Amino acid sequence: MPSQESRLVIRRGSDVALSHLPRVTLSVVLTFTTKKWFTFEPTPIYIYIYIYIYIYIATTNLQKLKVRGRMKPKYMMISFFIIFLQFITLSNSKSIIKNLPGFHGDLPFTLQTGYIGMGQDDSMQVFYYFVESQRSPSDDPLLLYLTGGPGSSGLYPFLYQIGPLSFNYESSKGNNITLELNPYSWSKAANVIFVDLPVGVGFSYSETIEASKSSDSIVAIQSYEFVRKWLVENPNFMSNALYISGISYMGIIVPNVALEIYKGNERGNQPQLNIKGCLIVNPLTDKFINFNARFEFAHRLALISDDIYESTKATCGGDYVYNDPRNVLCTIILNGWMSVPLIKISNGQCTSKITYGNILERGCDARDMEPTCKAYTDTFIETWANNKDVQKALKVREVRIIENWETTNKSISYDFKKNDTIVYSYDVWSSIPSHKQLLTKNCQVLIICGDHDMVFPYVGTLKWIRTLNLPIVSPWEPWFVRSQVAGYQMTYARNGSSIKVATVMGGGHPLAAYNPEEALVMMDGWLSSHAYLSDS
Repeated sequence: MPSQESRLVIRRGSDVALSHLPRVTLSVVLTFTTKKWFTFEPTPIYIYIYIYIYIYIATTNLQKLKVRGRMKPKYMMISFFIIFLQFITLSNSKSIIKNLPGFHGDLPFTLQTGYIGMGQDDSMQVFYYFVESQRSPSDDPLLLYLTGGPGSSGLYPFLYQIGPLSFNYESSKGNNITLELNPYSWSKAANVIFVDLPVGVGFSYSETIEASKSSDSIVAIQSYEFVRKWLVENPNFMSNALYISGISYMGIIVPNVALEIYKGNERGNQPQLNIKGCLIVNPLTDKFINFNARFEFAHRLALISDDIYESTKATCGGDYVYNDPRNVLCTIILNGWMSVPLIKISNGQCTSKITYGNILERGCDARDMEPTCKAYTDTFIETWANNKDVQKALKVREVRIIENWETTNKSISYDFKKNDTIVYSYDVWSSIPSHKQLLTKNCQVLIICGDHDMVFPYVGTLKWIRTLNLPIVSPWEPWFVRSQVAGYQMTYARNGSSIKVATVMGGGHPLAAYNPEEALVMMDGWLSSHAYLSDS
């Protein structure tokens, strides 16, 4: 066992050897070490050639250092070994997962997990799940999928909504959680990256206090950094059409991520990303419009009578959530008829027993332990993800920071009118300005709304889109799945950019959990209609 002094000499010896590499050679070495192109997959022969050149030059410099008397002989081979270990360490950046606890047999799709180091000195370690398209990975689009909250793990949509696996609700009990294939996975038509952002979510972690702090605007910048670095590590997907996607609160962030990418391309940032647009499900876009839309939605779906709606509208002036407290009559009316989740008011008579995620869903309790109860089945993920065998299979690092995996980090997730926390700032009020800028970037946007979602109702989405004053190129019309009306759609466009909004009949907030086939059909059809853009 070398002494503390010896270990220090070894480190210094290795650093000195690297510092004496010729400038050009060092740049080549750094290209491969920082980009971390070494994985558990078969390594191309040219990588071995570069490794050989690197080691040859490094050992030559070590010999020179020995001649000059700046390094003791007994440390030369140890330093050589340390240099070689750098390449071994880099091979841990990503892994192909063949099996998972709870699923019988090998996974019939390609699942890759890994960490992307981000920020200063890679102080942020961002975990991701990547699923290759099961149709044509080299041709199908690449989706970066951001989970709502903010603060919810990418594992949630992976297992409950659009990923290739889902829980078997009938057979899962207690700690015995079983998985089955999801026939409506979005990986049927696209390559999908599920990411744990910001750090502090899922299996992502930070190594410094400063790196643990984030905000809406910072997450947009971090998402851009993530996808750039991910594509450097996975260059096979560099030419695929890229779409930024997400759900719920990510309606605030997704357009800003796309805008960061477009602007980065314009600045000449490398690599250039093949960004084509955005895909957002039940988005929060404007905190005034979307929250106020709940009142109008409640009236449209007969949860509030005409006389209540009209009198409240007149009294409150169309502002049901940020109303002036001096407007006593408005406050009294809202206190009497609206519930806490809707407008921060208690004792609601009309909506207090409504499930906002889907107003058609019956209320239930996790203690019911029924496979039809969402509150109960939502507990499966934490049981599964906290299993050490699962974490080992997913190649999750053992770090003390992650003592207990949670679906959502409560110190990050947003509630109505919630103030900033010590780790997160909700600093974007509206992404409408970003949508306006995207309309000048040849950007295509799809927004899918469940027509029974009361969290962020479709009426709010239609309202903010109208503020853009876009020409309608395809009027409101039904769209179909299996010859049945699945919902309604409308498309707006200007100067090569477009926004398509589609509703899904009976759909709730986690849309794919309620209407998986409809969500897949709409997503696939829209992406296919823009496939030619990949070649432009």
